[in-house]
Amino acid sequence: MAETASNEKTPKTKKKSFFKGLKLEFNKIIWPDRETVGKQTAAVLACSVALGLIIAFLDLIIKFGLSFIL
Repeated sequence: MAETASNEKTPKTKKKSFFKGLKLEFNKIIWPDRETVGKQTAAVLACSVALGLIIAFLDLIIKFGLSFIL
């Protein structure tokens, strides 16, 4: 029991090693270039607008159908 207590790291050492590991992992990130970010942003915006139009069209059809039935 005394051996494990003496081998434990202090909280300050754990914090330092955590941030050191975090920095090492952060350096492994491959960031996309400006052109890729622009293309992906345009794709997301186009899909969002298309989906919004589809939902609006379906809503219009359902609203018309319900008003016809009622």
